[in-house]
Amino acid sequence: MKVELNLIPELENQLKSLVINAIKDAITEKEEKMLNREWMSLKEGANYAGVSYNSFIKFRKMGLAICEIEGIKRVSKKEIDIFLHKNSF
Repeated sequence: MKVELNLIPELENQLKSLVINAIKDAITEKEEKMLNREWMSLKEGANYAGVSYNSFIKFRKMGLAICEIEGIKRVSKKEIDIFLHKNSF
């Protein structure tokens, strides 16, 4: 869906700036919220570790502790940090 508005250039630039800043703020808020959580989904855990989901699954096979309750998998930020530290050289 494309919406066209006939705005004066100054108003258009102000509107663009407001939208861009709102998006940036939302992204920052989401990132801060994720970093403050102890338990994350595997996708979030991969994001936290800075690796792809497939690499993160390999980490699990290498000994990364994952909690699974009734098919729901969660990983602790602390466990990720410990795993990365143990596998650092």
